[in-house]
Amino acid sequence: MSDDSSVGGANGASDDANPYTLQSADDEHHAFWADAVADRVEARVEDQLERGVRDADEPIVVKGGISPSGVPHLGNVNEIMRGYYVVRVLRERGHEVRQVFTADDRDPLRKLPRTLCDLEGNLVDLGDVDAGALGRNLGAPYTDIPDPFGCCDSYGDHFSNIIQDSADAVDVPIELVSNTDLYERGEFEDVTRYVLEHRDRAREVLSSYQDKVDADGDYVPFNPICAECGKITETVTSVDPDAGEAGTVDYRCTDMNAGDRTIDGCGHEGTATLREGKLPWRFEWPAQWQVLGVDFEPFGKDHAEGSWPSGQDVARNVLEIEPPVPMVYEWFTLEGEPFSSSEGNVILVSDVLELLEPEVLRYFFAKDPSRARDFSIERLDQLVDEFDRFEAIYFGELEGTEDEREFAQRVYPLVLEEDAEVRKERIRLPYTFAAVLGMFDDPALREEVARKEGHIPENAPEWAVDAALSRVGRARNWARRTGNEFDYELKRSEIPDHEFDAATTTALSELAEFVATAETIDPEELQGEIYETAKRNDVDVGDFFAAGYRLFFDEEQGPKLGPFLAKVDREFVVDRLRRDR
Repeated sequence: MSDDSSVGGANGASDDANPYTLQSADDEHHAFWADAVADRVEARVEDQLERGVRDADEPIVVKGGISPSGVPHLGNVNEIMRGYYVVRVLRERGHEVRQVFTADDRDPLRKLPRTLCDLEGNLVDLGDVDAGALGRNLGAPYTDIPDPFGCCDSYGDHFSNIIQDSADAVDVPIELVSNTDLYERGEFEDVTRYVLEHRDRAREVLSSYQDKVDADGDYVPFNPICAECGKITETVTSVDPDAGEAGTVDYRCTDMNAGDRTIDGCGHEGTATLREGKLPWRFEWPAQWQVLGVDFEPFGKDHAEGSWPSGQDVARNVLEIEPPVPMVYEWFTLEGEPFSSSEGNVILVSDVLELLEPEVLRYFFAKDPSRARDFSIERLDQLVDEFDRFEAIYFGELEGTEDEREFAQRVYPLVLEEDAEVRKERIRLPYTFAAVLGMFDDPALREEVARKEGHIPENAPEWAVDAALSRVGRARNWARRTGNEFDYELKRSEIPDHEFDAATTTALSELAEFVATAETIDPEELQGEIYETAKRNDVDVGDFFAAGYRLFFDEEQGPKLGPFLAKVDREFVVDRLRRDR
């Protein structure tokens, strides 16, 4: 179809690109995987320039994509961020680069999702919206289905907006492209007509990958939209590539298999132009590469084991173009379970950024894409601690291993926003310490305790202090979301209701005297003194701790009491133990 029919070269048919291989033993060693990918992209571009099949001023195109079938969750950001790091590296090397992200919104809705979300990122059950708008439109393209929230032009537009918001939240400037728009503007007409004119060859290639396609059968690689019921049908009865401006197909609206159910066709027989339907996915993906001029595309391992082998075959042997440089990334899980929009096991980017800084999330995606990982909200403190160590190694505040130093030096500037200044004066409060400070409502007390504990230097600039304390709110949100040991609030303004027996009252007064007269307050020493004071006064230790929790948190349980009280201003602790305020 194109002039670029030569095989061989950087990504030629004689050397199929392995999407699992980032660099071989003969390649220059890179501390960062995106540098290895950029090498392969540059080799592809140089090969095309040498063969005269590419203009020197043509930008490099990095693509990703998603079918907006349900809630765009954190797992979907994998494709955005993996592409983004390659974009950053290529731009460092002086290339003009576009990062395109396709919304495959002409795909049909095949099943009803259990969970949806509004534009503010609030998850809702299907029963909380106009589910009938979806149920009546199974089999129709996403962009032809009314938005069940009633706020956007279509179901597809609704979730495309959330995809764009997710990219904006992690500061990745993608060009979001609608497949429906490409079809309606005629951008796919030439490649679709070419596929239909060479449908015998297309059928032969696809038959190697799909048992349902017979190389000698009557399969036609085009899915019209039924003019009667609006559903996509897979039954084309004839093709006339010369009809009208770009060709037409005749079709019959037949049933569509959708997993374990069948979506009924209406039986209508009609004619559709090439703008009134879509290519099947295994042809549409290579068609996107051609129409958008794609040079590199990351994708999940499901595509690596399915669509990619057929996609590069279709590209080379049907469309006669080179497929882009591929890279497969491993999926990651959420609390040990697969992400699933349809099953409701999701977390949105907006939710995550209420719990940690954007640079911490960007760091998570900078790690080796070939390794599966779990994203655990319960253990989010471990990820933040890992980022803090990575950052400290970059600034030479921790030694680290040679590999850690190489990775930090190469990657740290890339996890910051593009226009962000690298500032060594920044301060990072340990995440769990920030969660402890989150028990205090008073911002001044938070800062006072952080300074007292040595986490904020005496001469720290104001911007660094403000940024450090901003982590407290996020850690507080984490404690509340997980209900962990930090999910308590110090009742500072007034004494909670309480009633203690004489022995407990005496013990509290003794503990107050210890705190008031101690030269220094050691957290573990105070914890031990709580035990000893209870024993001296013949008070059950558990009951005595419960008394403390009642006074300070209005709860029956709470954090480790001694270390916590050691962080609070001494005068307040003494007065509260004496029940004076």
